[in-house]
Amino acid sequence: MIYLVEDDAGIRELMSYALAASGFEARGFDRGEQLWEALESQVPRLIILDIMLPGEDGLAILKKLRRNEATAAVPVIMATAKGTEYDKVIGLDLGADDYLSKPFGMMEMVSRVKAVLRRSAPEKQAALLHCGDIVISPDEHTVLVKGNPVQLTVKEFELLRLFAERPGHVFTREKLLLKIWGSDYLGETRTVDVHIGTLRGKLGESGAAIETVRGVGYRLVQ
Repeated sequence: MIYLVEDDAGIRELMSYALAASGFEARGFDRGEQLWEALESQVPRLIILDIMLPGEDGLAILKKLRRNEATAAVPVIMATAKGTEYDKVIGLDLGADDYLSKPFGMMEMVSRVKAVLRRSAPEKQAALLHCGDIVISPDEHTVLVKGNPVQLTVKEFELLRLFAERPGHVFTREKLLLKIWGSDYLGETRTVDVHIGTLRGKLGESGAAIETVRGVGYRLVQ
């Protein structure tokens, strides 16, 4: 849901129509009082807020939004009259995420809405990878074996993660060199064998999950 606070009914309806045509739900209000009432029942994904409003102006509303715990993180795009750079600066200083200069096109508005929503979306965390007693956190770059942390080098970690992402898949030494060391690496496949050996050692008994496929390469078994 996107809230539009705009006192010009014609502009408000046009904005609502353009957002709806782009797949967004939108509700329009002509003054701040209506916005506060709506916020009591639903917090929107984003608010487009005109600065020049009857009664409480947009900058005053923005201040309150940012002080309120429930709305502090809601993205706000300010709509300003063309040429009022001071209002734009003040709005951004108060926590606005973007602004639109009137008169603005509906395609520009939708584009800015999408951009702000992308920026404000929480980053997705990579799922933990499990293999027997081994738990790998790609985001935190950590490995636990039977609940105990194991310190791995960057290459060892990348090898283990690659195996865990495709359990049972057999990787040739050449493929591992390409994926972990890169195409410009000039070393020999023996490098892979050395790193696999140290990785198994650090994993203890759980290192047996990394199997050697004779004459081919390595795989991780569940």
